[in-house]
Amino acid sequence: MTVKVAVIYYSSTGTVHALAQAVAEGAASAGAEVRLRRAAELAPAEAIDKNPLWRRHADATASIPVAELDDLLWADALAFGTPSRFGTPAAQLKQFIDQAGGLWRDGLLADKAATAFTSAYNRHGGSESTILALSNVFYHWGAIIVPPGFTDASVFAAGGNPYGAVATGGQGADDPALAAARFQGQRLARFALRLKGAPVAAGVAGSA
Repeated sequence: MTVKVAVIYYSSTGTVHALAQAVAEGAASAGAEVRLRRAAELAPAEAIDKNPLWRRHADATASIPVAELDDLLWADALAFGTPSRFGTPAAQLKQFIDQAGGLWRDGLLADKAATAFTSAYNRHGGSESTILALSNVFYHWGAIIVPPGFTDASVFAAGGNPYGAVATGGQGADDPALAAARFQGQRLARFALRLKGAPVAAGVAGSA
């Protein structure tokens, strides 16, 4: 038995993209089938062009498929990533989530495993409140929230955030943050397997 994990994210200059790739790698390492999807860009081209890092990243990731509602239906487990915008998710990811009202109404998002990750320039720059804001979405959907918790050494090495993997500073995601994100993806996939009733192999790092 396998599970399907959709990693859906928004990233302007690449930090959350790197975290999303690490989450996807972690889920795949646990045997999951993974879709990596980016939220559609809402900013006008002239705004992107004013920031060389933003333009470079937009061009470099243009081949990554844009997230569709079908990705939510396809997945057994969901991982949402976004930069922190004043302590809340970026508008691009929120706009995608706002399209899912019909799926929520029909109960099609209930009982899926879900987790969230983010980035912020400062360590206390709103990362935890951004993840908690995404958790509010999961509550409404009836999803099963799967945080990393303090269940693996990688969480402590990355700064000790039990809510979800976080990258801080303006230099992108460092190795400890990426390791924590990989663990988070692995943990999400393992719990999605449990929700489907599949046995989980003994000895997997961080197994509860």
